[in-house]
Amino acid sequence: MIETKWILSLGPGLDDAYAIRHEVFTLEQSFPQELDHDGNDDSAVHLVVFSGGKPVGCGRILKSPEGAILGRIAVLKRERGTGLGDLIVRMLIRKSCELGMETQLIHAQAYARGFYEKLGFEAFGEPDEVIGKPHLHMRHVGDVSGCRD
Repeated sequence: MIETKWILSLGPGLDDAYAIRHEVFTLEQSFPQELDHDGNDDSAVHLVVFSGGKPVGCGRILKSPEGAILGRIAVLKRERGTGLGDLIVRMLIRKSCELGMETQLIHAQAYARGFYEKLGFEAFGEPDEVIGKPHLHMRHVGDVSGCRD
C-alpha cells in the first residue's frame, strides 16, 4: 500500500527523506552529501512516499520569486519503474499550486529529461553541470497537476 506524508520545514519525519536522498544522491550517484544538505530544507515543504510502511521516495518544494522550485526528487532503485516518481512530481506540482505558486521549475539531471517532458515540463536556458553531471533548467507548461484551467 502506498502512503504519503507532507512535512513542513524540518518537521518530524524528515529523517526518512534524508535517508532516501543519501542512498540515491550520495551513495548511488556520487553527489557530495554537502550538496544535498544545502541549507534550504528548513524553508521547504517535503513529501515522503511510503510503500509497505517503508520510505521509498521523496521530493521537496522551495518557494522562489520565480515560483516553486521542485527538487530532491528521488525514488529508491528497487522501487523505480513503479510510477512512484510520476506520483511524487504530480503531488509536488499540485501542492505548489495549492500554496499559490503557479509556476513550477526544476533543475533536472539531463538523463531524466524525457521523464519530466512526459509530465509537462520543457527545457529552457542553457544546460549546466553539477559535479560534472549535465543538468537542465525546466519549467512546467502542462496541465497534469489539475491546477490549471
